[in-house]
Amino acid sequence: MNKAVYVATIEPNSGKSLVVLGLMQVLLGSVAKVGYFKPIIDDPKDNEVDEHTRTVVSYFELDINYKKTFAFTRSEILQKYNEGKSGEVIDTIIRKYKALEDQFDFILLEGTDFSEENNIIEFDVNVIIAKNLGIPAILIANGTSREANEITANLKLAYDTFKGKDVDVLAVIANKVSSNIKEELETALHEGFAEVANRIVVPRITALEFPTIKEITEALGGTVLFGKEFLNNQAGSFGVGAMQLRNYLTHLKENSLVVTPGDRADIILGALQANMSDNYPKVSGIILTGGLIPEEPILKLIEGVSPSVPIISVNQGTFLVTNQIGNIKTRIYADNLQKIDTSINTFKQAVDIEKLLNPLITFKSDSITPSMFQYTLLKRALQQKKHIVLPEGSDERILRAAAKLQTFDVVDLTLIGQQRKIKAKAAQLDIPLDFDRITILNPTKSEYYKEYVKTFYELRKHKGVNMDMAYDLMSDVSYFGTMMIYSGHADGMVSGAVHTTQHTIRPALQFIKTKPGVNVVSSVFFMCLEDRVSVFGDCAINPNPNAEQLAEIAISSANSAEAFGIEPKIAMLSYSSGSSGKGEDVETVRQATEMVKIKRPDLKIEGPIQYDAAVDLRIGKSKLPDSEVAGQASVLIFPDLNTGNNTYKAVQRETGALAIGPMLQGLNKPVNDLSRGCTVNDVYNTVIITAIQAQDM
Repeated sequence: MNKAVYVATIEPNSGKSLVVLGLMQVLLGSVAKVGYFKPIIDDPKDNEVDEHTRTVVSYFELDINYKKTFAFTRSEILQKYNEGKSGEVIDTIIRKYKALEDQFDFILLEGTDFSEENNIIEFDVNVIIAKNLGIPAILIANGTSREANEITANLKLAYDTFKGKDVDVLAVIANKVSSNIKEELETALHEGFAEVANRIVVPRITALEFPTIKEITEALGGTVLFGKEFLNNQAGSFGVGAMQLRNYLTHLKENSLVVTPGDRADIILGALQANMSDNYPKVSGIILTGGLIPEEPILKLIEGVSPSVPIISVNQGTFLVTNQIGNIKTRIYADNLQKIDTSINTFKQAVDIEKLLNPLITFKSDSITPSMFQYTLLKRALQQKKHIVLPEGSDERILRAAAKLQTFDVVDLTLIGQQRKIKAKAAQLDIPLDFDRITILNPTKSEYYKEYVKTFYELRKHKGVNMDMAYDLMSDVSYFGTMMIYSGHADGMVSGAVHTTQHTIRPALQFIKTKPGVNVVSSVFFMCLEDRVSVFGDCAINPNPNAEQLAEIAISSANSAEAFGIEPKIAMLSYSSGSSGKGEDVETVRQATEMVKIKRPDLKIEGPIQYDAAVDLRIGKSKLPDSEVAGQASVLIFPDLNTGNNTYKAVQRETGALAIGPMLQGLNKPVNDLSRGCTVNDVYNTVIITAIQAQDM
């Protein structure tokens, strides 16, 4: 049974990080506990941790101690081999790997980086490690500036070496491949590796090759004068500002890095102004050469502008700096979430995930972890792309979530707001939104405005709404966004980062209305705990539901759980379990439980039941030994909003659980409410569940 895979490259700069990040993402979507092990790391600078290891562990929030993620540094390996202690190296690696094997269901191992091109023993070490651990390998070749036959030959040599040592090869990957040889290479790999199940060609993504200002600053030993928070800007191109400003401006390209002597105040101020202008491309950063710092009045002027462009001072001359920048090899590091997301999405687009996982994972976990649940959500949302409207288009969290959604190409998006204001906010915060792939609508200036006003008037005139009121209400972002859904111009809406719950859902209740047979709009949170995902309802909408309403909330929540791949086992929560409790509140829960049993005899339900008896198997069996639900409830229904809202927040804060939601239930079309304290990931996850709801409708 496979419990690990060894990702190995055969040369430097192969883009191994992209494969590791992409593979870790899909593994976490299929396996409950995934570990990471890089037997040999580069020598960390200044006693810091290995940057790539930190990136993998922090991004995926792996529960693993850093010291357990590696066995040796590169210099330690060379010393051991020079001393003739290669056997000791393998023994140590096996011991550390086996310790992780006991802790995790599956382990992703990453081979060496080939950062020192003259290290002739490095390739052999990777083969020996895979052989001695008895695990299969995935081989990666660098396709940059190479012909198809050369890439194939390099992979074939590596494949023969691994197979010669009895190491199974599950996949061969040609990475960074130019589009003009893609088809030829696919044919060559198909013919040359007929015995390998996965022959993968990953295209060259230029955005991943651009160094960030942070990398450039570190390579040049520079000092950050301004814009430290924007060091993750990527330098798409760079040019020297030596000519007069009016001439230099014509040479600016998108994401230009401006390199200029530090005494050229005209170039510095002109570049900053160009970055703020709609008429010129965006500037990624400014490098001031020669150790020259602008004079005090210029520094004061720049400081007052609060530039979103990092300005770096370096000691080297302009000519030397431009040569050094051109030779920088970019890497993916933990702070650069945009590059990480792009890498994962590139891998997903290039690889047949199911085909790759089939030989890799020969077992299936019974539990659903948060990572597995989120991966399943993303996978489902991608099956049928939906159009989601975000009424709070100028909020920073909305914009950052939109950029992440755009990276994974999950949904089509419409932002509501003023186009100029939204674009300026994205530029100011350096949010990488592609505005060619997103719609921005200002309600009163939209071509739909008058049509929506008339529709709303017809729908609500029996409630005393006149045309003036209709015009006024339809200028409101929540009403406009909801009318987009009603009119079929969008499939779902997510709001509430700025507005109240009432403001978000009132329009939906007025004209989206509820599904046939549904009388109560309610909500659920998907509570992603360490080892399971539970459904909590209702924690956001109904203050004091009666028995009939509570029963309907339970049925809706069970349907939601089932729709998202969770087997519904319903616990109707109260302060007592079984028949022991007395009082009006517990009686309401008891009546609601009986109503569910009559309406939906197919559902597994228990109530009244206390929270601990619902989720703890030992306590559940002691209090309700014959129950199918006690101790293993997946859907927990709270008796009132006070209990539900406080409980979900307590669980979230005390356990670190991820709370996805609230997701509204019962509406004809999906409208979902955010908390005003929501994070970027909350927005991202809520948009995805909204898209899935829209698919089901």
